Amino acid sequence: AVRQLWGDGDHLAEINDMMSEQRAIGGEKAKGVWDLLRDRAVRWQLITLLLVVSCIQLVGANVVYSYAYSIFTKAGIPPAQTHYVSLGIGTTEILSTVLCGFLIERAGRKTLLWKNYTVMALALGLLTVTLSLQDSFFWVPYCSVALVFIFIMSFGIGPGGVVCPFITEIFIQSYRPAAYVFNGVINWIQLFILGLVFPFIV
Repeated sequence: AVRQLWGDGDHLAEINDMMSEQRAIGGEKAKGVWDLLRDRAVRWQLITLLLVVSCIQLVGANVVYSYAYSIFTKAGIPPAQTHYVSLGIGTTEILSTVLCGFLIERAGRKTLLWKNYTVMALALGLLTVTLSLQDSFFWVPYCSVALVFIFIMSFGIGPGGVVCPFITEIFIQSYRPAAYVFNGVINWIQLFILGLVFPFIV
């Protein structure tokens, strides 16, 4: 099965990891969310997951998506064409997430997270400047459009692509289903809170 998934080669180290994990859980049944919350042995994994999921929500991707349409129209893109540009943003995110799959083992998870968080912060900072100055020069709105694409690409290569396999890597098999449920609940609760609070912030 390992050869079928990963191709020919020496996969003995991975197989040994799988066997040692199987021995460690010793036929243990899958744990529930309540077990996950009570078990001190996985407390740091749970806190790490909570922080990473919270950063994904608070990083500003939803805000960029919310304002993308107005940025595109102010850049001079006709309203009939903005749908294609929005489709380009979605395609950029998909392609950058696929690219992350190829880079994740070479560059490492921490590197991809921190470097892309830095690029995203710079893009948001410059986007704030270009939105303030967009009536000053004719080329500034186009810079805003480019910064939106840079932000989305950095999001896909960094947090968007790294967090997906994260749960599988930090939890043992018996806790993974509960960790995925916890991840989903926290994700949707934070989206709900952001959806309620965001109009008041604006």
